[in-house]
Amino acid sequence: MDFDNLIAGFGIALTFQNLGYSLLGVFVGNLIGVLPGIGPLAAISILLPVTFGLEPTGALIMLAGIYYGAQYGGATTSILLNIPGVASHAVTCLDGHPMAKQGRPGVAIFTSMYSSFIGACIGIVIMMFFSPFMVKAALSFGPADYFAMMALGLIAASTLAQGSALKSIAMVIVGLLIGAVGTDVQTGQQRFTLGIPELSDGINLVAVATGLFGIADVLANVNRSQGSILTKGKNLALRAMFPTRAEFRFMTKPILRGTGIGAILGILPGTGGTIASFMSYAFEKKISRTPSRFGKGAIEGIAAPEASNNAAAQTAFIPTLTLGVPGDAVMALMLGALIIFGIQPGPRFPAEHPDIFWSLIASFWIGNLLLVLMNIPLIGLWARILLVPYRIMYPAILFFICIGVYSINNSLFDVGLAMAFGLLGYGMNILGFEPAPLLLGYVLGPLMEEHLRRAMLLSRGDPSVFIERPISATLLALCVALIGWSVWSALKPKPPELAVA
Repeated sequence: MDFDNLIAGFGIALTFQNLGYSLLGVFVGNLIGVLPGIGPLAAISILLPVTFGLEPTGALIMLAGIYYGAQYGGATTSILLNIPGVASHAVTCLDGHPMAKQGRPGVAIFTSMYSSFIGACIGIVIMMFFSPFMVKAALSFGPADYFAMMALGLIAASTLAQGSALKSIAMVIVGLLIGAVGTDVQTGQQRFTLGIPELSDGINLVAVATGLFGIADVLANVNRSQGSILTKGKNLALRAMFPTRAEFRFMTKPILRGTGIGAILGILPGTGGTIASFMSYAFEKKISRTPSRFGKGAIEGIAAPEASNNAAAQTAFIPTLTLGVPGDAVMALMLGALIIFGIQPGPRFPAEHPDIFWSLIASFWIGNLLLVLMNIPLIGLWARILLVPYRIMYPAILFFICIGVYSINNSLFDVGLAMAFGLLGYGMNILGFEPAPLLLGYVLGPLMEEHLRRAMLLSRGDPSVFIERPISATLLALCVALIGWSVWSALKPKPPELAVA
């Protein structure tokens, strides 16, 4: 790493103008993260034409700030209202909202902010020191390896549910079927659209997430006309906003493990923060000595996925800047911004444009610090939202969900879809099914199908490609081991209960 260029990058990033762009970017990103449904993709798309008259460095600093700033704000509504502001925060609802209902919303929000900051900082360090190695590792992944990795993620999804593993598997299958709706990319044929034109592009992810979590939660509690969500621990003093020393020590390892998962998945095209957060949550629950705590306010159920999606948000810049290969739609927009400014991303980008490259990295440090300074003083204010009476809170939640879902495609059909998935989620809650495995199946299903078909096409229909490649063979072996372990755990004899005299 070139420390001289890094110091020069800080000098550029700390100028009054670029500091203002960084502050504007992280503020807008944090705001759209809090508002459900909008997301960084829509915000960057809207603001991209505005940046054409700016200097390339300032424009990229602002656009990048929107991207990783949204990762901070999206946790707030997930914890307080059970509405994932960004798709990668859907898994935060599982333990964040129960903790808020237990009277500790401030602790949950602080945990998400602290974990996000640590995960982002480690992600930046990895980007600074290990970019060449991680790019080389990412290039070694082929379609068969991607398929095997996502199959491992789906199998791990069975750990997301609190009850029956069979119900969890059923929800994964339902998610896969929902993900298959739309136009086939390779053949152009419409699948499961029922002749409805609005379904030709598939089912909106935000409609699925906000319906299954936000609207379903409103329907489950709509008969409450008195009181508020925060029924316990109404002491919202500053001291009650922070975790205990024991909790700080307890969340350290989950943060580091989540950061490692997010950093690796962030550089792989088509994965990113959503898959990273789900996989880190599933991993923490799998290795926990007390997995029954998850879904009931486990602090590591917040710390691991939040660290993971923020680390992924930072390392996602590695292939975009050094290879010119965007990992997702947001990174594709960032790549387009670079090209518009006459900058060609690739292996020579850091050497040919060191001022832009290193000032952008320096702005990551500055932006993440600004996000912490911006959000921590507001924890108490956010937590007090839960004191709003039900009769005011729930209509407002539904209003903002409808606005957020509608704003993506300007489609009332998407709003209807969100309501339909809200009813589905409400029915699932009554029957003991959980929405998280369904959402993960929906996210991973199309990607798995794409990589499966690509791998079979490249191998001319020979399925042995999945066991000939070391990476895919190892991942599939882990899948088999995980299935075997789950079956053994279910079938092994339970210890006899002690007789009561």
